[in-house]
Amino acid sequence: MDTITHALSGALLARLIAARTETSAALPPEGTATGRFTAPWDGRAGAPAPWQSVVVGTVAGAFPDIDIVAQAFGDIAYLTQHRGLTHSVLMLPLWALGLAWLLSKCFALTRAQPGGWKSLYVVAAASLAIHIAGDWITQFGTMLLQPLSNQRFGLGAMFIIDLSFSGLLLAGLLLASIFPRRRWPAALGLGAAVSWVGVAWGGQQEAIAVAERHAAAQGIDVQEIVVMPRPVSPFNWTITVFDGNDYHVAHVNTRRTEPLQAQAAGSWMPAFLQAFSAPYQPERLAAWTVVPRFGDAAAPGWVAQAWEHEVFGFYRWFAQTPALLLAQEAPDASGRLERCAWFRDLRFEFPGREAGPFRYGVCLPPAEASEGSGAPARVFKLEDGQRLPV
Repeated sequence: MDTITHALSGALLARLIAARTETSAALPPEGTATGRFTAPWDGRAGAPAPWQSVVVGTVAGAFPDIDIVAQAFGDIAYLTQHRGLTHSVLMLPLWALGLAWLLSKCFALTRAQPGGWKSLYVVAAASLAIHIAGDWITQFGTMLLQPLSNQRFGLGAMFIIDLSFSGLLLAGLLLASIFPRRRWPAALGLGAAVSWVGVAWGGQQEAIAVAERHAAAQGIDVQEIVVMPRPVSPFNWTITVFDGNDYHVAHVNTRRTEPLQAQAAGSWMPAFLQAFSAPYQPERLAAWTVVPRFGDAAAPGWVAQAWEHEVFGFYRWFAQTPALLLAQEAPDASGRLERCAWFRDLRFEFPGREAGPFRYGVCLPPAEASEGSGAPARVFKLEDGQRLPV
């Protein structure tokens, strides 16, 4: 999920935890500071004011994405570290402790904080957890068990940016601001967002069923089925059926019975959203294409060698649906002939975004390509048509 949506989810969860009911039991005893209340997790020392909880939830909800700083250390560092330590459930207690302590110090500058960092810990931990869950439901994958394991886990049911999901969280926050002493607005907003994830998961299962029906009808020996969520609708999917050599790919809307015409008059959907959604066809009209994983029969033999090179291990680990983009032989800056194989990951490409991110290539010197001598290979990324060193 995007960082703004993460912050919204943390803030809304904090409102659920901190909201007070409008009963006499919830009113502060005579002689106590107005606005304080006793929380279920800290009956001894009290709890933070609701606005403080929301600040903690917002900060903690966004905090794990601080690992974007890995980009400053290069592409490989970003791909291997993003959604790593800061997104680990094993590290969550430590991050929650640090955030609770730091924010308690900040609040103490303006107001005495009952319970100190302990009164903020539950909100911080819960908001970190909902961030991790928000990334887990997408397809990029989250390393939940860092630093013990770098395995990525992901439900793969939601696109990275889902305006409906974000809107439900925002609506819950707005409703909670209208009824500040009630828990139900926050509970309603979170419940609606969770229900939307359930809808997306249902769309995912329908997409898998489409893949299975196509494979059966075409007699494809299925090695792997990967379905990828796409923008605008939880029923828009890019479907891949891998037979061991080729991907069979289609862009499908699992609920659509007729094609959607972009910029159709009278549609409830804004024109720019229609343009994103129109390419996803009903199952009966789906156009299936074949994408060779590492090139067709004419592809040079050194492509496999480039893919298996040790310097390319980071991309083999990262890519879920890798495919050869281009194989070429060309002179380098010194005039030596290099053999370069460029690869892409199909999960980041969809109609309207064909030139997706995370395209990398390996360039082998002629000696290595012909003799396997271990001569150095170089890794590049392809960005806006430019070859950039990694």
